[in-house]
Amino acid sequence: MNTQPQPSGQSTWSQRFESALHPAIARFNASIGFDIQLIEYDLTGSQAHAQMLAHTGIIAPAEGETLVQGLEQIRQEYREGKFTPGIEAEDIHFAVERRLTELVGDVGKKLHTARSRNDQVGTDTRLYLRDQIQQIRTQLRDFQTALLTLAEQNVETLIPGYTHLQRAQPLSLAHHLLAYVEMTQRDWERLGEIYQRVNVSPLGSGALAGTTFPIDRHYTAQLLNFGGVYANSLDGVSDRDFAIEFLCAASLIMVHLSRMSEEVILWASEEFRFVTLKDSCSTGSSIMPQKKNPDVPELVRGKTGRVFGHLQGMLVLMKGLPLAYNKDLQEDKEALFDAVITVQSCLEAMTILLQEGMEFRRDRLLAAVSEDFSNATDVADYLAAKGVPFREAYNLVGKVVKTSLAQDKLLKDLTLDEWQSLHPAFEADIYAAIAPQQVVAARNSFGGTGFDQVRQALATAKARMN
Repeated sequence: MNTQPQPSGQSTWSQRFESALHPAIARFNASIGFDIQLIEYDLTGSQAHAQMLAHTGIIAPAEGETLVQGLEQIRQEYREGKFTPGIEAEDIHFAVERRLTELVGDVGKKLHTARSRNDQVGTDTRLYLRDQIQQIRTQLRDFQTALLTLAEQNVETLIPGYTHLQRAQPLSLAHHLLAYVEMTQRDWERLGEIYQRVNVSPLGSGALAGTTFPIDRHYTAQLLNFGGVYANSLDGVSDRDFAIEFLCAASLIMVHLSRMSEEVILWASEEFRFVTLKDSCSTGSSIMPQKKNPDVPELVRGKTGRVFGHLQGMLVLMKGLPLAYNKDLQEDKEALFDAVITVQSCLEAMTILLQEGMEFRRDRLLAAVSEDFSNATDVADYLAAKGVPFREAYNLVGKVVKTSLAQDKLLKDLTLDEWQSLHPAFEADIYAAIAPQQVVAARNSFGGTGFDQVRQALATAKARMN
């Protein structure tokens, strides 16, 4: 689509067309309302393209410099609020080219030589996403830092661990928080891998078949700090794998944030009372004055489905497209832009929540791990360590729990005589063995919740981040 800008009110296309678009179709077709977000990247890519045209002798060096300077002037006008193209421009690419021609005259019409909007928009989108990935990775590090700070303060704070949302075994609170550090570490690494596939230049692919001009694609890729160029022009203009991969990674980030959100919502409820929400990160009810609502984690949990939707939408968008470019691909941008904004805002909000929006109630946590049967496995382990086959010990402890429940007792309430009547292997050290602090400390296998392991995991995570 090597097009030249036309006077305002006329068709932007070649003389093949005799009239302008119907106004409603023009509005339907236009993308300027959202692809304005790409303007800085469009200007940067166009500057590199102009430099390449001059470098290869396709245009004169002076013309290349004029184009670069004119594009930079447009950048300044945009930043100062003086360049605000409307729907008549159709998209940001035409808007820039039209303004450039107004500024520098007919030489501005040479900018689109050896380029199509197809490879142009592909380049802009990759430049944009490259920056956003780096921003999100930085935010993930901030989120991890907030988690690590909390974890360091709570190595020996205990919290009930759950399976099936039933009390299972007590944990170090730090160990629980470090699980999210591990999840987001995978997110950070995954985005780094995706960055490498985003960082490939389609510029020079033309509309679909390359160009007859003696361009140097590697030169523009170098100017734009791309790691390489697409080896196939058809693939270069039609590939959106990188966008789908990003949306998949974004969805996983949101999964992890949503899981933590759900836990915070539960912890803040009157039924759990594990955390107190601070005023800076909660709101009240319009009619119930006593309430303090966990709006931040609820919104994060809700916005997760929004990002999932964008991923599904992109997969459906791409599944039936023949090579090469199709107008359907215009639909990739709003999904990508919104997913980026959503992930970034959710990471920011959840980081603030961790840093200053909630406080763990250590007294309530300690009471919670002392008032259940989550130490039952440790009784079985105690017997197994004394030579009783584990399955036999397991069945015995099940009977003990059943009897204790019937008598409204906890395991710690049983007398030594009661223990020994169950099995002669029990001795006075059973009480120390089933104390919550010891139950946690004893799980010292690699990656476990034992305090020594947690401290090592903290040190490893901090070193990894540095």
